[in-house]
Amino acid sequence: MSDREFGGNDDLSLPKATVQKIISEILTTPSLNAGLDSSVTFARDARELLIECCVEFITLISSEANEIAEKEQKKTIAIEHVDRALRELGFPEYVREVLASAGDAKEMLKTREKKTSKMYQSGLTQEQLLEQQQALFRSATDKYNQAT
Repeated sequence: MSDREFGGNDDLSLPKATVQKIISEILTTPSLNAGLDSSVTFARDARELLIECCVEFITLISSEANEIAEKEQKKTIAIEHVDRALRELGFPEYVREVLASAGDAKEMLKTREKKTSKMYQSGLTQEQLLEQQQALFRSATDKYNQAT
């Protein structure tokens, strides 16, 4: 399966900086580089090929997971669909790591600080905020009337 089968999205890619960071981490991790010299570098064309392979892999897995979800009449692809897609496409060795990453991501979402709006961060009451807003409107109206 290729991008062309999915509507011809030739502009699909991954952030080069992210890919370079991953490559650098692998090249500097002794257990992952299996005795490679630490001065080994990754050629630009090799990085581009790796990016294309990653996009192709993601497209393949997501397409299969989508088909599985559709067969189950689900509108959302769930972790279980990705799990099954990996197994059905012959990548069972990735399932444990993928599930662990999904769990880590879920935990990060739980502990991540919820964004609060400027209104709540101001410490002002609704009435005080409304008063400030009306004062700003009056000021803008006065400036407008003086200019005309």
